[in-house]
Amino acid sequence: MPDKLAISFPHLGDYSVVFTQLIRHLFPDARVFPAPPMTQKTVELGSRYSPDFVCAPFKFNLGNYLEALEQGANVLVQTGTGCRYGYYGELQEQILRDLGYRFQFVCLSRERAKPAALYRHIRNLGCPLSFPRMAEAMLLACESIRAMDRYEYWMREQVAFETVPGSFEKVRQQLFADIAQADSLADLQKAKAKCRKASAALKTDPPQHPLRVGIVGDLYTLMEPFSNFFVEQQLIRQGISVSRVMGVWFLLFGKNHKQALKDSHPYLGYTVGANGVDSVAQSLAYAKKGYDGIIHMKSFGCIPELNATPALMNLSRDWDIPILHLSFDSHTSETGVQTRLEAFADMIRMKKEEGRIADSQFGRGYRFGVH
Repeated sequence: MPDKLAISFPHLGDYSVVFTQLIRHLFPDARVFPAPPMTQKTVELGSRYSPDFVCAPFKFNLGNYLEALEQGANVLVQTGTGCRYGYYGELQEQILRDLGYRFQFVCLSRERAKPAALYRHIRNLGCPLSFPRMAEAMLLACESIRAMDRYEYWMREQVAFETVPGSFEKVRQQLFADIAQADSLADLQKAKAKCRKASAALKTDPPQHPLRVGIVGDLYTLMEPFSNFFVEQQLIRQGISVSRVMGVWFLLFGKNHKQALKDSHPYLGYTVGANGVDSVAQSLAYAKKGYDGIIHMKSFGCIPELNATPALMNLSRDWDIPILHLSFDSHTSETGVQTRLEAFADMIRMKKEEGRIADSQFGRGYRFGVH
């Protein structure tokens, strides 16, 4: 083991703030840093050394690792459960070793992500903390994720209508900075209180009938905005309120497979793998709440989300709600995605306006054939 640990990990949206916080607390003498910010170079590096038909998260992660190693990382961390993402670690490690890199690889996937195995991995890596201190660091990380996800969920629904451009983002960045510096639950409580106070002062001016879009799909593509060309921001710039339930807090504590399968009835009767059932259940919930559209995003070749697609198509037909299916890979055209998003936004805007005209002229019951 090297004299000084230099620990790095792939990007997953802004959660690197919490991952850095956690690893910094567990290994106080280590250098801890996420992989460099993702660019097209990251994608090209990962794609160059990846199997051709592997899904995009593999390529993004591999590019992250290569750039982190070039910046001096000697410990790489990987985690994942659910779909085949949980099997990527071993193959990524072998590719990197074949390229001549020397490092320690900590793969916390599937069985190795369970508490007892996780504890052994942390100890083997040289964590000096007592068990209570380790538990406190874990709890702080979980509560930090909860604070991030709660603010961002609220922000996505409101930010399209802000009266002062950038005001919501300013509060968000301050929350992240405070989380990064938090060394205790008391520090985090102060950060949350500061965020609540700042949020209460934010001003919005929503239209009388705002457009609302729900977003579902595979977790990596949803949570890493670089991988989906910042779809959420593109919608927000068009004045659309966005809702997305799936995030790390949902992954850790919100998933309930049996309930999701029940909530997806009658469109699914069996599991389709990973988060496919959640995509259908959440889409049905959006339809029942009267959302104007749904965007289903996935990595190219994501089998669980492919399995969910026929159910989503039936749901779209039955509930008369447009669903835009977007698939992403390292070769996906950003211009093509942007064009499809703009067309989708125009379509749901016209559909909503036509519905309002029909309601005002004939009454809602006539519109839906109820006499």
